[in-house]
Amino acid sequence: MKILFVVCGEGLGHASRCLHLGHYLQLAGHEVHFAGYGKSYDFMSQHRCSNLHRTWREVCLEGENGFFSLKKTLWCSKWIVLDMIRSVATVRNMIRNHRFDCVVCDTMYGGVLAARLEKTPLVFITNQNHFNGHNGTTNPVWRFLNLSIRRYLKLADHIIIPDYPAPDTVSEYNIRIPKGEEGRYTLTGPFYDFDPSRYEYARETIFTSFGGEPYKLPMYLLLRDIAGMHPELVFNVFYTGADLPESSKNFISHGYVPNLYEHLARAKIAIVHGGLTTLHEALLFEKPVLIIMDPGHPEQQNNARKITDLGAGTAVDGRHLTKEVLEAMIEKTLRITPRPFREVHARINGRNHAADIILAACRDRQA
Repeated sequence: MKILFVVCGEGLGHASRCLHLGHYLQLAGHEVHFAGYGKSYDFMSQHRCSNLHRTWREVCLEGENGFFSLKKTLWCSKWIVLDMIRSVATVRNMIRNHRFDCVVCDTMYGGVLAARLEKTPLVFITNQNHFNGHNGTTNPVWRFLNLSIRRYLKLADHIIIPDYPAPDTVSEYNIRIPKGEEGRYTLTGPFYDFDPSRYEYARETIFTSFGGEPYKLPMYLLLRDIAGMHPELVFNVFYTGADLPESSKNFISHGYVPNLYEHLARAKIAIVHGGLTTLHEALLFEKPVLIIMDPGHPEQQNNARKITDLGAGTAVDGRHLTKEVLEAMIEKTLRITPRPFREVHARINGRNHAADIILAACRDRQA
């Protein structure tokens, strides 16, 4: 079978999970291509991804003072209709040139319409189809998005949610499966392809990663100040942006590293921004997390709510963050006993479940 993965470029979680799943399909003998933009494209290129294509950017995430900004994102994405048309055209040309048996879109909406126009089976991967704030609060913008996404996803043959089934669904508060469409949605579990037991475990460092967006840099600088006041703590920080904070004796800066897991395995806690992939990894390595939530970012807020429900970490709203608050939250998170989770993961073969869905879509075309 010949399969195309079209991957959202905002954040690295989309690219990471698609590489796991795509490589699994390659090992089974299928021809797999990847397409993306921005950070995802760079990430896949760094991993020497074969059959890699560049697609058009659909949205642009922006922020300020270390946090996501909805206002700046909407302004940056003001040409979204034109960008979506370009995205559709780019992916449609790929489908025509390579005659794929199936298109798999990870939160890339242009690929959905492109696949439908070319009458190619389509599988959509997402961990958010419903926007709402804390305890289900909403607003006119989110209600419009929810209605639009729900209708748009009807174009997909199947929707994969790369998360654990209940009661361990981290994205629980970000997902609404429409009544009557239960058969089109599947919680497959994550797509990870590694054995966490093969890593050397320790409780030595404060693992910190907020991705590579430039607006996240102030967060690293704040942590560097805290490191200077706490020589007993060692901060291992990872940033894929252009300007790394300078290292100090107990604040060690890293750019791109080929294997984050060997660093996560040696952490006491992980400080993250609340993306699904990173939270799954922390659960699997049984490391408590401190989630610093972006104000106005409903996905992170809802993921954080679920993580605290599970007793797997703590969360703080970025609007209330000061050096003193962050110090206190680090101390609180260090007192959490990691939740045993590897047995939960071992019972679920997310890669196999997702691959079966994709290959079934391919066979439907050939029938």
